Amino acid sequence: MIINILSGKGGTGKTTVSTNLAFLLRNEGLNVQLLDADVEEPNTHIFFDIDFYEERSVDLLLPVVDKEKCTLCGECGKVCQFGAIVVFPTTVMVFDYLCHGCGACTMVCPEKAITEKPKSIGKISYGMTKEGIAYGMGLLNIGEPSGVRIIRELKKGMRKDVDVTIIDSPPGTSCPVVESLRKSDFAVLVTESTPFGLHDLKMALNVVEEMGIKHGVVINRYDPAFKDMEVFLNSKNIPILMKIPFDRKIAEHYSKGKIFSAYIPEWKEKFLEMYERIKGLIA
Repeated sequence: MIINILSGKGGTGKTTVSTNLAFLLRNEGLNVQLLDADVEEPNTHIFFDIDFYEERSVDLLLPVVDKEKCTLCGECGKVCQFGAIVVFPTTVMVFDYLCHGCGACTMVCPEKAITEKPKSIGKISYGMTKEGIAYGMGLLNIGEPSGVRIIRELKKGMRKDVDVTIIDSPPGTSCPVVESLRKSDFAVLVTESTPFGLHDLKMALNVVEEMGIKHGVVINRYDPAFKDMEVFLNSKNIPILMKIPFDRKIAEHYSKGKIFSAYIPEWKEKFLEMYERIKGLIA
């Protein structure tokens, strides 16, 4: 089972849900893998003692034009969907920051004037927590425009010998989120009881519905005075999987990098009940 934890905006509590769920399921004897696909700012590793055993660079292959061979035919510019290579009357220019490394320009060049050079855009790491959770995370280099390739490479390392894989997705609804959602069995959308939370939740719902992924919602920092959230979810028959209230104890444990359900026993049952409900919704 692959469970994706996402949200329409940052700061709603994706990491809170991901880390607690992974920790508790492992404590119940399940083989669990946790992948942090929020590659611009991964932080699930803060909550675990991890023994990393593998780290490797993720490279993008950028085109290099041999201007001695190039005849300025323009085929490379025509095939590039991203405007990363442009042919002018007297020269060819490559805009590295626009390139997605698809290799199309290299394949279509009739003169074989284009080769490729690797450029590191980040890295992925794999390890094992002291609890026995298989762990993976990606980290995008500062200044790079997209983490899609890193997420794709990170997910290639998904283990087949686990019962549950939990993916902590990037915030928002852009291409990295879509990449993290591919092949997921269920999406847990984490939101908060605010107008901004509801607005961005609607955008995230559009993505999972378009992709045909079953889903439910966790309302973090739940405020019963904000009625609009539940009115909307009930009107759409979207299951509310859990409500996490404003709670100083939860905030204190989180601020210290601790799994709060390990210290507040009643939350263990609530997370496990959510997991059982997810299984029922997938079936």
